[in-house]
Amino acid sequence: MKRNQFLLTLLSAGTLALTSLAGGRLTTEDQPPYQTKTFSGRINAVRAETSGGSLTIEGGTDMNAKVEMYVRANNWNGRNSLDKEEIEERLRDYDITIAQEGSTIVATAKRRNNDHDWKKSLSISFKFYTPRNVTTDLRTSGGSIQLSLLNGTQKFRTSGGSLNVSDVQGDIAGQTSGGSIHFDRCRNSSMATNIDLQTSGGSIEARSSTGRMRLVTSGGSIRLNDLKGDIDARTSGGSIQGDGIEGDIKAGTSGGGVRLANVAGSLDASTSAGSVDVSLTKLGDYVRLNTSAGSIHVQMPLNKGMDLNLRGNRVNMPSNLSRFDGDIEKDRVRGKLNGGGIPIDIAASSGSVSVN
Repeated sequence: MKRNQFLLTLLSAGTLALTSLAGGRLTTEDQPPYQTKTFSGRINAVRAETSGGSLTIEGGTDMNAKVEMYVRANNWNGRNSLDKEEIEERLRDYDITIAQEGSTIVATAKRRNNDHDWKKSLSISFKFYTPRNVTTDLRTSGGSIQLSLLNGTQKFRTSGGSLNVSDVQGDIAGQTSGGSIHFDRCRNSSMATNIDLQTSGGSIEARSSTGRMRLVTSGGSIRLNDLKGDIDARTSGGSIQGDGIEGDIKAGTSGGGVRLANVAGSLDASTSAGSVDVSLTKLGDYVRLNTSAGSIHVQMPLNKGMDLNLRGNRVNMPSNLSRFDGDIEKDRVRGKLNGGGIPIDIAASSGSVSVN
């Protein structure tokens, strides 16, 4: 009996180990830091670069700063972990800098010679704990970038990971070639904040933020929720969805539909491969909607002066428009509503148009 219990214990331990390995690469939370450095004095900037790991900045600490460096195998040979001796041997091929230059924390990890055995390359990540009022300039070619609890201008780029920004006040400019983008609670006391985020291979999700936003992806969907400010959202390979947007919005996609609810402001939405379904609670200076391969459904107030120009295989309008002066045909409506004013231009090349 004892022997059977012993074998079951070994089997359970082996199963747990295999499950852990199947989960993928280790993250910084799965292991202790290889090296930690603390810095005192006035810190207001972070500059970091690594070729094979992630970069994380967490603000909101006291005036001191701390940097943690994490080292692991690049998993080319299926291994997730290395012993201390092997790490030290491989690190001889790298130039590592973790230092304070004036009020800037600098952390870099660069391989001296890329001709060395790529199977022995390392993933070197940095995690920073800083005061809140810190600007960043970050770059990695093989990992994700995360920023939170910061005030100031943030610039960052990765070629192989996701971008995650939370509770950051100030201008934000980020780019990734191979991951998704998520940001939330990026607000400022004014509407002057610029948020410019781009990805070539993932989706974008924006929540509870304020400012001028430019969001571009070539291979994913875009979701917009609880936003205030002028928004330019474009994708070549997915849908655009949103709810609770106050401000002027331009939304364009070549590979999906557009669905926006509770928009208060000017709206320009177009798609080449889907339908458009929008609801406006308050009109701005214009409404422009266009699709080449679907129908358009619009809910909006009709108590303002409008210049209507609606085109589709069939155009459906409310029958009780008492103050309309113009032409109503099966496939087109053109004229002035309530004396004219806001231009409403809606066109569906191969579908119907329905208003309210």
